Amino acid sequence: MKPCVVLVSLLLSLVCLMNQASDACSCAMSHPQDAYCNSDIVIRAKVVGKKLMDDRPFGTLRYTVKQMKMYKGFDKIQHVQYIYTHNTESMCGVKFDINKYQYLITGRVHDGKVYTGLCNFNERWERLSLAQKKGINHRYQLGCNCRIKPCHFLPCFVTSKHECLWTDMLSHFGYPGYQSRHYACIQQKEGYCSWYRGMTTRDKVTINTTDP
Repeated sequence: MKPCVVLVSLLLSLVCLMNQASDACSCAMSHPQDAYCNSDIVIRAKVVGKKLMDDRPFGTLRYTVKQMKMYKGFDKIQHVQYIYTHNTESMCGVKFDINKYQYLITGRVHDGKVYTGLCNFNERWERLSLAQKKGINHRYQLGCNCRIKPCHFLPCFVTSKHECLWTDMLSHFGYPGYQSRHYACIQQKEGYCSWYRGMTTRDKVTINTTDP
């Protein structure tokens, strides 16, 4: 094969790889509390069906859900029956297993429909830590006026009394880290925000009995 032909082939392959990379879904890391506070809807539900509404590249997939509990969104919609997402992961569409698990699902409401994606916080319920379940029940709501400030490189500093420094990204264990799974950034009585873990035995009993 001639050198010029080889060069053209390599360039075409590089262009294809760059296009694939540019088409991939990209999301900034988010603490579960931020995901909660920035969502219109937060529910626990079992996914019981799905339907492809449009099979075009930018089509929509509709999941039918059995809502178990609503944690946020009462002012937006009374009961969630359907969840909408893109039908491809490259467009940040999320994939749920059917009739297998209960999920925590967060999303936005538009024209009376609930939309979610890979950049939202969606997780199997049993994979959540006790502190995350407690946060979703009520604790995260107490910190929605706080700002969780990501720290990617040292040194990092808070610049306001309303900030909590999030350092999970510095850990070699990766994300999600310890603060994501076990802490909430809560506004204290004095007006400043700080990390709070407090998990009493009573909290654990309440979560295990009310949110299986």
